[in-house]
Amino acid sequence: HIINDTLRCDVILTHPPYLIALSALHMSSVIHNNDNAMKWFSELTISIEKITQVSQQIIQLYELWRGFEEKKEIPAILFRMPRPRMSHSGSLAGSRCSTPSGMR
Repeated sequence: HIINDTLRCDVILTHPPYLIALSALHMSSVIHNNDNAMKWFSELTISIEKITQVSQQIIQLYELWRGFEEKKEIPAILFRMPRPRMSHSGSLAGSRCSTPSGMR
């Protein structure tokens, strides 16, 4: 699940995929207290600081989710969104989209 969760934040834009995968493996090994994985990580040529940096960003996402109350916050977000303006003909005002010639 950790890898899927990274798709919901900017980690995938700021770090290479192999580093995200290693971070997810590291987080999973810490959660499950896997000593064999820890030995494997100590033998990697990638610095553990880079892996920890990505892991911290993923953890920040989980902390954000923990404090997010969807039923309370979504209506406020939707209220602030701009509404499309409709013209008298029923189409969107200022729309530059045109109907293809064969579809009229």
